[in-house]
Amino acid sequence: MNSIINFSEASSIAIHGTILIAKSSGFINVIKISETLGSSKHHVAKVMQRLTKKGYIDSLRGPNGGFILKKPAEEINFLEIFEAIEGKIKITSCPFGRENICTFEKCILNNVTNKMTSDFVKYLQSQTIAMYLS
Repeated sequence: MNSIINFSEASSIAIHGTILIAKSSGFINVIKISETLGSSKHHVAKVMQRLTKKGYIDSLRGPNGGFILKKPAEEINFLEIFEAIEGKIKITSCPFGRENICTFEKCILNNVTNKMTSDFVKYLQSQTIAMYLS
């Protein structure tokens, strides 16, 4: 089924996984995260590695290892996590990438995608990891 906004599995793992890490009383490992999210442990490991490199979480190897937040949950918003995985969201007026070469005088979508993308970015910025800990 198509939808206007699609989250990749990696983005979903990143946001949900970060919340699970924040909820954990200590380190939480890839297996626990993958079982809880119903995702491949290899995919979870790859996403967590990226969040570690971006400085949102720390990792510790070994039998008692796993992941822990590097920053307070109140200081991490969904947009940061989303963009750490997907790259910076571009707010454009044309979803077809035709801003400067469109042959029509009036946008056939009336620039609705610009507003939707802006609203989506504002929403992601407004949601912190801490808001989902209870």
